[in-house]
Amino acid sequence: MLSLVVLISGGGSNLRALLEACDDAEYPARVVAVGADRDAEGFEHAERYGIPTFSVALSSYPDRETWGDELLRQIEQWHPDLVVLSGFMKLLPPRVIAALSPTLINTHPAYLPEFPGAHGVRDALAAGVAQTGASIIVVDNGVDAGPIVAQRRVPVLPGDTEASLHERIKPVERELLVRTVLDVANGAIDLAALARD
Repeated sequence: MLSLVVLISGGGSNLRALLEACDDAEYPARVVAVGADRDAEGFEHAERYGIPTFSVALSSYPDRETWGDELLRQIEQWHPDLVVLSGFMKLLPPRVIAALSPTLINTHPAYLPEFPGAHGVRDALAAGVAQTGASIIVVDNGVDAGPIVAQRRVPVLPGDTEASLHERIKPVERELLVRTVLDVANGAIDLAALARD
């Protein structure tokens, strides 16, 4: 059974999809804790399933490194097999990534390496592309630059706004995340091998 710590910053729709998947006795993973960099709305999903939560606010620490050390301490006390960044909007310090990699994955609402960064959906619209997508990556020290674990295309439709396009990407992102965790749990995806390539 794969144990997961999920880090969020907002509403936690990907977290909810994972919790629903983990509620199936046949699904070979369990969320053991949910963390955030603020008092995130998504904590209510964790609370509904009786999952412990923790919050480590960057503003409470003198610098990013000290914040990262406390975040890492909070994560490591749960001894997770996999850490999932799911809408977590802070860049992790290098030593946190070094401690957790390669079992540290991130969801992103674009078909990487296209449109990395915090505004992937907006950037895709601004570029006038016919399609974008969703991706799962192994986190490295770049911005959405790590090895790609899974991805799928999503068409950009005439009249799409950032909100409407993002709403169509989200279910694809959720499906990819649930499938990726399943594939890591059953050995179909080897994150260490991906990180070495």
